[in-house]
Amino acid sequence: MEESSDPISISALQHWGYCPRQCALIHQEQAFADNVHTARGQAVHRLVDVPSDLIKGDIKLERALPLWSERLGLIGKADLVEVHPDGTRFPVEFKHGRKRRALHDDLQLAAQAMCLEEMLGRPVPKGAIYHASSRRRREVEISAALRDNVVETVAAIRAMLDAECLPAPANDARCRECSLLEICQPALVANYAQRIVELGDLDDMDGSA
Repeated sequence: MEESSDPISISALQHWGYCPRQCALIHQEQAFADNVHTARGQAVHRLVDVPSDLIKGDIKLERALPLWSERLGLIGKADLVEVHPDGTRFPVEFKHGRKRRALHDDLQLAAQAMCLEEMLGRPVPKGAIYHASSRRRREVEISAALRDNVVETVAAIRAMLDAECLPAPANDARCRECSLLEICQPALVANYAQRIVELGDLDDMDGSA
């Protein structure tokens, strides 16, 4: 990372993986709004928002652990990191809702693992997503492919921030769950873009007549 580059929040990877436009609105435009989903997420994260160290059996639990990576240019925190007797770290990201597979959540978790590796100088091969509604964990292998995806996502986010551009809206089923729906206006933007295309087609037809 260049010294002049500001670090990217680890949470930006989750936002980008869900929708690049959402990521830009939050991390570039500093826009945010709550809905039932963000409220539930905030309620879940209050369980792990206060830094603390606990012991559960032979495992140490570190809550709200600050994370960073000079190599990737990332900064953030882990909801929970388990420290096992052999010294292995196991990050756990808390999410509201029921157990499900979601790449955008895996990206955030993998970024946390990669930060821990750089900070501690030892491998972090696995982590987990804790789904609060079902009270179930989904273990995630921090694979080579997932690590490559993290590096590519960080590069894409940094390029977007450097260019100060706002990606096109998804305008699909994801939008119904997004708290930024009214700010983003995906249907309006998509309709406007389609109208511009149609007008361009008409100009081409007129020019060829």
